[in-house]
Amino acid sequence: MQDKNGNLETPLQFLKGVGPKKAELLKKEGINTIPDLLYYFPRKYLDRTNVKKISSLKIGDRATVLGKVLTSGSIPGRKKVFEAIITDGSGNLALVWFQGHNYLKNIIKKNVVLSVTGEVGEFRGLNMVHPEYEILQEIGDTENLLHTVGIVPLYSSNAAWMRAGLNSRGLRRIINNAMGLCADKLDDVLPEMIRSELDLPPIDRALKQVHFPESEKGLKDARNRFAFEELFLLQTAIAIIHHRYQKQKKEHEYKIPGLLLKEFKHNLPFKLTSAQARVLGEIFDDMKSTAPMNRLLLGDVGSGKTVVAVASILYAVENGYQAAFMAPTELLAEQHLSTISRMLEKAGVRICLLLGSQKPAQKNRLRKMIKAGEVDIIIGTHALISENVEYHKLSLVVIDEQHRFGVAQRARLRGKGDNPDLLVMTATPIPRSLALTVYGDLDLSVIDTMPPGRKPIKTAVRQDNARNKVYDFLKNELDKGRQAYIVYPLIEESEKVQLKAATDEYERLSAEIFPDYRLALMHGRLSPEERDRITRDFRAGKIDILVATTVIEVGVDVPDATVMVIENAERFGLSQLHQLRGRVGRGADQSYCIMITGSKSTDIAAERLAAIASTQDGFKIAEFDLRLRGPGEFLGEKQHGLPDFRMADIIRDLDLLNVARKYAFDIVSKKIKLSSEELSSLKNEVMKRYSGMFDNLAAG
Repeated sequence: MQDKNGNLETPLQFLKGVGPKKAELLKKEGINTIPDLLYYFPRKYLDRTNVKKISSLKIGDRATVLGKVLTSGSIPGRKKVFEAIITDGSGNLALVWFQGHNYLKNIIKKNVVLSVTGEVGEFRGLNMVHPEYEILQEIGDTENLLHTVGIVPLYSSNAAWMRAGLNSRGLRRIINNAMGLCADKLDDVLPEMIRSELDLPPIDRALKQVHFPESEKGLKDARNRFAFEELFLLQTAIAIIHHRYQKQKKEHEYKIPGLLLKEFKHNLPFKLTSAQARVLGEIFDDMKSTAPMNRLLLGDVGSGKTVVAVASILYAVENGYQAAFMAPTELLAEQHLSTISRMLEKAGVRICLLLGSQKPAQKNRLRKMIKAGEVDIIIGTHALISENVEYHKLSLVVIDEQHRFGVAQRARLRGKGDNPDLLVMTATPIPRSLALTVYGDLDLSVIDTMPPGRKPIKTAVRQDNARNKVYDFLKNELDKGRQAYIVYPLIEESEKVQLKAATDEYERLSAEIFPDYRLALMHGRLSPEERDRITRDFRAGKIDILVATTVIEVGVDVPDATVMVIENAERFGLSQLHQLRGRVGRGADQSYCIMITGSKSTDIAAERLAAIASTQDGFKIAEFDLRLRGPGEFLGEKQHGLPDFRMADIIRDLDLLNVARKYAFDIVSKKIKLSSEELSSLKNEVMKRYSGMFDNLAAG
């Protein structure tokens, strides 16, 4: 928000009612100027529009009353209690305060007219204890009331603010003073054409209605305007970044896919689905473009994202370039190495694994090989973006995002090559609203069909007292030659305790429940070689039940694994449960996922598990998970750069988000022409709010 006359950027301490002490407290919360204060929106509102007659009051009512003081003063015999009796002609009401006696006796005097709001009680007649109050000139004077009449705002306030008088009452006063100072002095960051087309109020009216609403409609219109403004500014920042990427040129170029890629497709034990083929076409078109690719690949669990990523990597390799594949954890990086090596065992490409935990000598040797071009595909974690890793001819970066890499990390990895192509993929689907905010700078490809012939996985929720029946069912499946997983949650805060519990449970299962079957235990503390051996044995049918304390290997296809048992399922996120369920159902036989809940499971947990049991659609599950947990918890990482919206809700406001995105991209691409003043105002506000995004872009 810009200031037409310059005085709005003056320090807050000079605003009436603030002063140095309050200004310092406000500054600690990022409120430095009058515009900052005006954008400190209420957290909720009290409806005090219904002014009642005293004669109509009932005990327990919360009401607003206008009346004239008949008497006031200390209650006889109790000096610390101040009481005033007011009347509106229909009856009398006692007002009682146990604090502030010395202050109140000087302002609440006989014949003073008050507006009071509080809960109606009874003690020798009707009363209100510690009501909100305002002094009026006369009974009908309600035009400028801030605290007791109308739709009254409530603001968030911490303990230090409260002690300094910056509670809701104090904030209403200083915000009202700020409104009087600047009603017509603010530039509007929303272009007039957009406001007109969407029927959004201008900035001055919107601020007035959001802080001191005259009606429910006025408040609704103001909140809608500020929600749109937040989404529009974010999407404008994203559009600018996207536009800058499109203007960049990459030195590397690709020829038409050749023999290596054709042989890879030919050697696959299945045919690519139409969705996989379509998405590969989108990726190859991007890679052949003169601008670097910036694409997000979405698909359900088991839809075949990894195959698409590997085909993209091969396209880079057969053109003489290197490709980097970055995973969020070392375990997943090791698992991707196993999966990709297996897929490419006949391709003759050179693959290495670079991890932060490797010994210095090993890392130095790998870095030299990478720099010399002796490796085609480099798989790793954050070690891939460390400052001392230099690539020979890096042209493609694939990031297995899994909600853990932010814009800054993507930019750093992109900076390792000469504007390399970027492909981001997620382990589970992401709701469209999050895709447009967190990944809004990326083009979107969706694998929206599953490989043919797969039967839906039958999913059930069972209480822990039904565990023996679950075990009997599992034995029945094993006797048919099938295999199974039993997964336990691992809580980071008590990893050792949980690991011991899982180990004890594994030993109990082996000795008491499944003595005639072959079991193996996999957990994060095993060496990579040991985990790989167990995985190979399971795939080869040498293990009947794999007991695990971690997420089962991503991308493992074990057709004979038909049962997934998840213990304490309420401790997992819905998307994680869906990902685990996707480890079975990869063969022709009917598969099952049984989620066992603990004895302390809540009703909310039951609702979540019922939701996942009712559908196989990962996109629907992701939407439900987002609504249930909210964006922050859904993503799980603050570093992800989720915008700190004050008014917008990306779940509720998806339609508004789509509209904001279209306007933003049309403005940046100059399909919509703005005046120089409007462009300047918009650009300044975008840079003010999202400067970090552009710093990361520069770093990349």
